[in-house]
Amino acid sequence: AFTAVRCDVVSQSKKWQKSTEETARIMRYEEFAKHSEGKKLATAHNANDNLETVILNLTRGTGIKGLAGIPCVRGNIIRPLLTVSRAEIEEFLKISGQNYVTDSTNLSDDYTRNKIRHRIIPLLEEINSSVVATSVNTIDTVREENAVIEADTDLAMKQCRDGNALVGLRGYPSVIRKRCISRLLSDNKLPYSHKRLKEADHILLYGGKLNISGKIYLIANEGSIILRSIDKAAEIAVEMPLQPGENVICDNCIVRCDIIECDNLKKIEAVHKKSTFYLLDYDKIRGRLIVRTRKYGDKIRLKGREFTSSVKKLINEKIPLEKRNGLLFIEDEEGTILAERLGIADRTAPDSNTARFLEISFLRS
Repeated sequence: AFTAVRCDVVSQSKKWQKSTEETARIMRYEEFAKHSEGKKLATAHNANDNLETVILNLTRGTGIKGLAGIPCVRGNIIRPLLTVSRAEIEEFLKISGQNYVTDSTNLSDDYTRNKIRHRIIPLLEEINSSVVATSVNTIDTVREENAVIEADTDLAMKQCRDGNALVGLRGYPSVIRKRCISRLLSDNKLPYSHKRLKEADHILLYGGKLNISGKIYLIANEGSIILRSIDKAAEIAVEMPLQPGENVICDNCIVRCDIIECDNLKKIEAVHKKSTFYLLDYDKIRGRLIVRTRKYGDKIRLKGREFTSSVKKLINEKIPLEKRNGLLFIEDEEGTILAERLGIADRTAPDSNTARFLEISFLRS
């Protein structure tokens, strides 16, 4: 039995915000799925199609999976002609006296794939007249190597997948880690790119949070990563002069500020060893003091470091997600001198010559 299906690709492409090529491909396979349930479905993809796909993937940016081209088998779909060139197929039809039909859209260069077919492949054939035939061997090799990586990824997913989390993934090679993360995102119908996977792998190794889409985040800690929906809490915004004594920031936060005269740093630290506080050299402070919440572009050179760091980067590396909102910072007229939970600036750090100390405590209920 023959079944013909007509679809409105143009309207659907606008709705999906995809190209007509991509929309037609999706709709075509949806129809294939409807009419081949419980059966094998063979498509006519050939070696030329496969080389075009590899070039297209390479142009757009891809990994080894994209360089492996069109899969020979995917679900119930099989592609028995994938290693046969278009010229061989046409020659066989000619010998057999069999006519064939060319889709008129294949003749236009309005589509990206057609530009590759009509312009790029002929140029490659000028360099190597057997480029389609040699590509079959190359793609086959890449496909075999990709299959090994996929098998290792299957095993890693089996060992590490826990719902929408990947637990203990850090111990695997980078290529496996990123494939597992891409599968996690794909399973949840979430977008990703080479850059996004690289960023996700970074937070997996070092901790942090990465926005994927809307309120969906990847959150990593101690070598594990989880996909989670986060309703962003309203940001606390504060900026006020810092005075000696108690500074009430909000209902549950007080900043205690005391000036202490002493010629012995170790003595002060010993007296206060059971409390959480920050000590600065009061005489190194320049001008007025402000206590505030974080601002875009905040930077600080922490005590003992020879370089300036982004506060955002420090927070992502060192502070758990649930403790970031409302962090306080103290600045003088030259910049940030204290970052809560991170430390003090090197330029205001006490030393053996310090005679007056500024002691700062954050009291939170």
